[in-house]
Amino acid sequence: MFDIVSFIPRAVVQGIPLLFGSTGETLSEKAGNLNLGIPGVMYTGGICGVIGAFLYEQSVPSKADIVPVMAVLIPLLSCLLGSLIMGLIYCFLTVNLRANQNVTGLAMTTFGVGLGNFFGGSLIKLSGSAVPSIALSTTSSYFHASLPFADSLGWFGKIFLSYGFLAYTAVIISLIAAYVLSHTRIGLHLRSVGESPATADAAGINVKKYKYVATCLGCMIAGLGGLYYVMDYASGVWSNNAFGDRGWLAIALVIFTIWRPNVGVFSSILFGGLYILHMYIPSGMNLAVKELYKMLPYVVTIIVLILTSMRKKREDQPPQSLGLPYFREER
Repeated sequence: MFDIVSFIPRAVVQGIPLLFGSTGETLSEKAGNLNLGIPGVMYTGGICGVIGAFLYEQSVPSKADIVPVMAVLIPLLSCLLGSLIMGLIYCFLTVNLRANQNVTGLAMTTFGVGLGNFFGGSLIKLSGSAVPSIALSTTSSYFHASLPFADSLGWFGKIFLSYGFLAYTAVIISLIAAYVLSHTRIGLHLRSVGESPATADAAGINVKKYKYVATCLGCMIAGLGGLYYVMDYASGVWSNNAFGDRGWLAIALVIFTIWRPNVGVFSSILFGGLYILHMYIPSGMNLAVKELYKMLPYVVTIIVLILTSMRKKREDQPPQSLGLPYFREER
């Protein structure tokens, strides 16, 4: 029988990296920057967090000397710094040099994955691991720790309270992002930059500043998705090329949510559920059927894209200047 109590928590855990990635990409796209480098940013955020955790664990005499606060803060800050650098590189190329955003994003993805594999392989050699992976179980335990009374609440505790702090952080960030975009002056300015940067510039809005801040902040949020995947979902185990297509699913989720971060909270869980649905639907030994089930998130995204295009409602469309460089001289 289909066990809903075990399915929902697994769907949530699968969906949290997507929620981080989609929230960060939504902020970038609202500023008019189509950042296809999100998969590389998530990969970079994950490996930077691993590097920070690895160096900290190696610096203490024994695991008993590890300070929980430092074990969380060092990987967290390392992740945010690495993701910020990726955002600055993207902004410099697309905003200052006005490079093609599609090409730049794809290059950033290739660069981020290569960077992660290089440093990941180096750490595996330094650790002397007999298998092609590195385990940071002590640091991971602090990221994965749930509320102590969750197990005593039965199905309610398992479905709602059995996650690490980064899972709840992802939900809070997405709700704050939705509020800022819809109900604040900063959000209005940001949306105007994405819709018509020339008009925003004429109104005295610093287009370059908003593009930089939104994209860099979006990259830092997306990077947390990579950190969550390694430290929580994978229990601190880093393996090269282990992220799969989660970065691309996060970008697809932006379209599915119609550029609304608050909708992404439930949509990410839906995508996470669709991503693992093949494990719960009997398909025997037919691997082809399982691969078809894995296509479900993308099929659903295509259907939503078709429906929103047919409705032609302005609020359901992407920012008008998305992916287009802004030349102030042409205003």
